[in-house]
Amino acid sequence: MPEDALERVSRHLAAQRAEGLAGLREFLGIPSVSALSAHQGDLRRAAGWLAARLTGAGLEHAAVLETGGHPAVYADWLHAPGRPTALVYGHYDVQPADPLELWTSPPFAAVERGGRLYARGAADDKGQVWMHLLAAEALLRTGGGLPLNLKFIIEGEEEIGSTHLPAFVEAQREPLAADVVVISDSGFYAPGLPAISYGLRGLCGLELTVRGPERDLHSGEYGGAVQNPAHALAELVAGLHDGQGRVAVPGFYDGVREPEAQERAALARLPFDEAAWCREAGVPEGFGEPGYSTLERCRLRPTVEVNGLWSGFLGEGSKTIVPAQAHAKLTCRLVPDQDPAQVLAAVRADLVRRCPPGVRAEITLREGSPATLVAPDSAYIRAAARALRRVFGVEPAFTRMGGSIGVVPAFTAVLGAPVVLMGFGLPQDHIHSPDESLDLGNYDGGQRAIAAYWLELGGQAGA
Repeated sequence: MPEDALERVSRHLAAQRAEGLAGLREFLGIPSVSALSAHQGDLRRAAGWLAARLTGAGLEHAAVLETGGHPAVYADWLHAPGRPTALVYGHYDVQPADPLELWTSPPFAAVERGGRLYARGAADDKGQVWMHLLAAEALLRTGGGLPLNLKFIIEGEEEIGSTHLPAFVEAQREPLAADVVVISDSGFYAPGLPAISYGLRGLCGLELTVRGPERDLHSGEYGGAVQNPAHALAELVAGLHDGQGRVAVPGFYDGVREPEAQERAALARLPFDEAAWCREAGVPEGFGEPGYSTLERCRLRPTVEVNGLWSGFLGEGSKTIVPAQAHAKLTCRLVPDQDPAQVLAAVRADLVRRCPPGVRAEITLREGSPATLVAPDSAYIRAAARALRRVFGVEPAFTRMGGSIGVVPAFTAVLGAPVVLMGFGLPQDHIHSPDESLDLGNYDGGQRAIAAYWLELGGQAGA
């Protein structure tokens, strides 16, 4: 990499670090929870705030764009003729913060402790979006321009499946056209070991309601004589897997592409401490589909998970009832060649078939997205590896992610652009959990690595 250019960027970032962190704290202070209708105003406030900050950083044409749902934020800088165009994707929406009582500090008041910044969205994904903004700003301030053409599209629905964004990408294919899509919504394989992800699992989900009596019934008068919806729901959920953790839904594994032996071997070579992983997860031991390692279960295999389960009286004390209904939220992580619609149809048919007598199952399906694999040896990925190696001093790992980013299939299908997943989170970040945080060493290094990547793609390796 061009040491002089990267050093200028590094000096600028160091000099402006306090100001940059103050801006991130302000961004994290907006409770932009896409899943909760009460936060619709906060989502629009976050979008407007981000558009203004992109303009302040030196990007152009910043705008809040309607998608049919929560808005997206666009900005660009297109003054590098003959050089590549990169599209940065991220999201400003965040997961709900509950259970609030498990947070050490308030989730939307960012607090620094022990080299980490704690807040909802710190790692997923506001902190990583902010790194991109600061890297672009540093290059503009220190070099008078960018070494390539750059576009931003930051959405507000990633945490609810990017419901409207694929259609938005189709409608905006010309403004969003790029040679490469760069996403920092992922992380390092381990502390000190950056990673480039070449695959994402897909995602689909459903909500299940089991209805029984028309109203809650007195358990002394009716208990044991009517089907209890909570009991029925527990039976249905338990039947989704066999006793060893393999999904028991007929047809669930139809079309699953088995991982190749060389991919499994490469994953097995990565450093992995099973006991430490269990301690980090807070579980006594791992569990799951037989015949696969823990890492393979997390990254290469499909799953069915219960995300929420509730019924009856949940207040303090007791209330002796047979509840009228019971509810569950489920999601499935998908691997290559699984079709989300077919998987949902199989799960739905299984639940309906197994529904006990005396209750009825009502199922609401949520649209899903398929798994994605990208070529791990493309020129854009090789350049990302050089940038990460330059800044962090080690060769990055190449691996699949266990998570999902719903719009990635649209980027590849509509824009025809390769996707580079280069993120700066850590397994210790507790994303989607209480006390989410961002490692500030990765925050600092991530900004430099992004700038180094733009210099690589701009052909300034010898400048």
